[in-house]
Amino acid sequence: MFSYQENIKAVKLLIQYDMSYATVIRELGYPSKKALWNWYNEYSQNGDLHQNFIKQSKFTDEEKQKAVDYYREHGKCVSRTVKKLGYPSRPMLDKWITELAPDQKRYCRSGGAVVKYTRDQKEQAVISLCSRSKPAKEVAAEYGTTRENLYNWKRLFLKEGCVQSMKKPIKKIIQSQNVQSHETEVSELHEKKDELSSQVAELQKEVHRLKIERDIYEKAAELIKKDKGINLQTLTNREKATIINALRESHQLNMLLNIMVMAKSSYCYQVLAINTDKYADLRTKVKGTFEESSSRYGSRRIHSVIKSAGATISEKVIRRIMKEEDLIVPNIKRKKYSSYKGEITPAVENVINRDFKADKPNNKWLTDITEFHIPAGKIYLSPIIDCFDGLPVSWTIGTSPNAELVNIMLDEAISQLREDEKPIVHSDRGCHYRWPGWLERIEKAELTRSMSKKGCSPDNSACEGFFGRLKNEMFYGCSWTGVTIDQFIDQLDAYIQWYGEKRIKLSLGGMSPLNYRKSLGLVA
Repeated sequence: MFSYQENIKAVKLLIQYDMSYATVIRELGYPSKKALWNWYNEYSQNGDLHQNFIKQSKFTDEEKQKAVDYYREHGKCVSRTVKKLGYPSRPMLDKWITELAPDQKRYCRSGGAVVKYTRDQKEQAVISLCSRSKPAKEVAAEYGTTRENLYNWKRLFLKEGCVQSMKKPIKKIIQSQNVQSHETEVSELHEKKDELSSQVAELQKEVHRLKIERDIYEKAAELIKKDKGINLQTLTNREKATIINALRESHQLNMLLNIMVMAKSSYCYQVLAINTDKYADLRTKVKGTFEESSSRYGSRRIHSVIKSAGATISEKVIRRIMKEEDLIVPNIKRKKYSSYKGEITPAVENVINRDFKADKPNNKWLTDITEFHIPAGKIYLSPIIDCFDGLPVSWTIGTSPNAELVNIMLDEAISQLREDEKPIVHSDRGCHYRWPGWLERIEKAELTRSMSKKGCSPDNSACEGFFGRLKNEMFYGCSWTGVTIDQFIDQLDAYIQWYGEKRIKLSLGGMSPLNYRKSLGLVA
């Protein structure tokens, strides 16, 4: 969304430029042509632009009432109403019902009495089940429960040992005069067992605590070595944190903190103070190198830069530091410009044949055109890349992919050649490389033409790779709203200058193309 000041500025500039939409968009970098047209129409009708926009309802009051009435008259079903009328959405209809007929809204209701049985009732039911002369379902109905509950109670009592003789006939159970006394004894034994179990658990906890205290005193004597003995209450927080760190592998942290009488926040503070970052200087270098490359260098190139400065460090450490510092290289998508217009002249053979290696500069050249689309318009780049080291020999940037764009680029590249240098110029089958101006310049300089097969981008993959690196590092992931075409051209030109002079390539031993040529003595 644009502010009121931006909108009115665009409209007034449109009137000033005699209704030239393209000129306004190119200068301001915004908005779209349709948006500018809408702003101008509103300005013409009202003499000004609105500042606050209130969204009007999509549906009329009659349509809302019709939907609510249909809902009420057809079973109060939201899905049926939406399916029949074709509008609105389910949440919207629910909102209308709440607004127009709140008493007609469906609600979920649940309830019912819960019958609770005593232990004696459960025992009698289980006894009847074990000595039954009728189906279990009838026994359950007699006691007002379900067949499943009866069997659950039976399993429970058999497990507890309270009713050992349930599987015997009821007559033998009745003959036993000591059933109640046995049950009382068993119940008392269970209570004693539970009491003893709780005592054992408490003793185990106390033993565990005493073991931890013993380990703490031993470790404190080993690490701190005080002559007059050790009192945990008089230790400093740093000494406590040192002891806890030494025992963390064998004991839980919360137990150690509890015994040492130390807050967790104090412990965390002391850990940070003790464990200083040994990569602090390296972290600064990594961030500085990443910022100098305008967020274009990944871990491998940053590792190469730091290694060339004399530091010995693993690339994994560089990668971890970049992850911790959230240093991410933007990488979105790619889409290339197509200049193919058909076979307007006979195509030459593919002399390069995907062999992009060159033994010396100005032996093999690659060229192509790529497109950049920003809100202000489209920009086209036409470079010549040297296969020797990937150096951009020459390049032109314009707003139209015409013959002038490629011809000026070729003239600039030819002007840098010595008399004995006759490179091969490889391109795709675009129309720019078949027009008379291009052919005349190639023939006059005695250069050799080479063309890819139709629609086969791998035949010019080295040049396509240059475009991919350029767009990933400089174009994708950036907001170009408000950037004019001239400003974008300046940024693109600055990047290509930096690419040839300063951007390091791992294939060149961590040097830029220009520095690589200097190391070989090819340039001064």
